Amino acid sequence: MREFGYQRVHDVSGALALLGADPEARYLGGGTNLVDLMKTGVERPARLVDVRELPLDGIESAPGGGLRIGATVTNGDLAAHPEVRRRYPALSQAVLAGASGQLRNMATVGGNLLQRTRCGYFADVSQPCNKREPGSGCPAVTGEHHNHAILGATEHCVAVHPSDMGVALTAFDAVVTYETADGPGELPLAEFYLPVGDTPHLETGLPAGALITGVTLPPVPVAARSRYRKVRERASYAFAIGSVAAALDVQGGVVRDVRLAFGAVASRPWRARTAERLLTGAPADAGSFEAAADAELAAAAPLPHNGYKVTLMRNLVVAELTRLTEEAAR
Repeated sequence: MREFGYQRVHDVSGALALLGADPEARYLGGGTNLVDLMKTGVERPARLVDVRELPLDGIESAPGGGLRIGATVTNGDLAAHPEVRRRYPALSQAVLAGASGQLRNMATVGGNLLQRTRCGYFADVSQPCNKREPGSGCPAVTGEHHNHAILGATEHCVAVHPSDMGVALTAFDAVVTYETADGPGELPLAEFYLPVGDTPHLETGLPAGALITGVTLPPVPVAARSRYRKVRERASYAFAIGSVAAALDVQGGVVRDVRLAFGAVASRPWRARTAERLLTGAPADAGSFEAAADAELAAAAPLPHNGYKVTLMRNLVVAELTRLTEEAAR
């Protein structure tokens, strides 16, 4: 591990100043991803700027009925918050599915958004990886890729984004807020993560040196009737091989509103907008759910060893929408 400096900050302006003065510095939240990557040599910051004591650890109501979630709120506190559980249950479920209790009590909301892929080639500095070393290649394309992307990938990178929380936030149109030396800014989560293209090392649209200050969830009435379902290779703590955040409003047997987002199938949480468009106004039945899932997954381009994800995601969508429909009828 590279020798590094450490400094704790207590105000946002101080954090921005430290990172602005040292381009090799990195913000440190819970460290549950960054420190692991430092141990393997993937990340080699010259300085860690500890932001855990910034006044960004609150969850409060936003104008119009949404929620504001501070960047240093722990995943554990987010999942347990009564308003999150009441108004956005899929978000609480996603966070609880995301890690062990010990990790949830350390990991922060801002850090979760910035966590990096768990692709084995990315984590192994002896291997080429375009995300870690641009232009070196993507060995996963012809190598081990059973848990890699089926949507939105290119020959330059087929890794998937590991966040569970991000999938639910994507379904509910969350907005990321941040601060820079030039002032505040915000990015809808749909624009926060960049498409792979031929630059997989560019992962987010955050300006250089920006500090995430929080996430705003807009009022989404259908979110109160939502679920998160994660499939993994073992029942204990593990990353997803496929997941779905689903919300459904059914009136008179017809879908009035629906939200769908997929996890572990692309380099970023995947908003299933094609499926949403087909379902809105359609009968709330298995035929509609199957047709919508098939339409969304028509763009899938699986590799030789991850084609199972197409069937898996189809089944997940149908199962969760069916379950939500049954719950609405009770």
